[in-house]
Amino acid sequence: MIRVLVVDDDFRVAQIHAGFVGQAPGFHVVGTARTVAETRLRARDLGPDLLLLDVYLPDGSGLGLLRELDCDAVVLTAASDTESIRTAYRRGALGYVVKPFTARDLVDRLAAYARYRNVVGQGGQLSQADIDRAARHLHGSDRRQDARGGSSVTARLISEVLESADAPQSATQIAGRLGISRATAQRHLGALAEAAVVRVTLRYGAAGRPEHMYVWTGTGPSSAARHEPVHP
Repeated sequence: MIRVLVVDDDFRVAQIHAGFVGQAPGFHVVGTARTVAETRLRARDLGPDLLLLDVYLPDGSGLGLLRELDCDAVVLTAASDTESIRTAYRRGALGYVVKPFTARDLVDRLAAYARYRNVVGQGGQLSQADIDRAARHLHGSDRRQDARGGSSVTARLISEVLESADAPQSATQIAGRLGISRATAQRHLGALAEAAVVRVTLRYGAAGRPEHMYVWTGTGPSSAARHEPVHP
């Protein structure tokens, strides 16, 4: 059984994530923590195998714990800036998941981590082929493609917003509804358009550049490439 310590500054979010872990076979949540100081104490007392670690904690950055604690860690956070991501991987994080995400997304990553541990946890010497296989197991879930054309939960959430919308949506509108940056929304919308499940239109206002608007189509080999004007 893989012992997991869930770290998040919001107690309710920690409980949700603990519930997600409970859906992963072979994993057991041994506790939760809300601060850097509490994480240090709980890690010492509980001896977890894996931390699910938030970045934004009340008394400091969770990334500082990556160097201190002798256990594996996957970062679960709202921090999507490149410096946080680079720091996390530089300090030894085995994964980085940006909120919001679903239970399925986390369970898939935990399953990949379990397969990785099955290879590297055997003891003794490993061949290069074994090392490469462990790496493929660890990062295999990152390459899972969503049926709607995206590779992450964010793409699925954007798809759901578009499917339920009764009018074309802009990247700004979608970003506001999901609490993500406009750049993130724009990036995923572009991928959905390339997958031909979203049609891109243009809305012309009174002045300035036309705004890209997005309409869910679901199917159509070339509909995403069409640009049709939408007048207010």
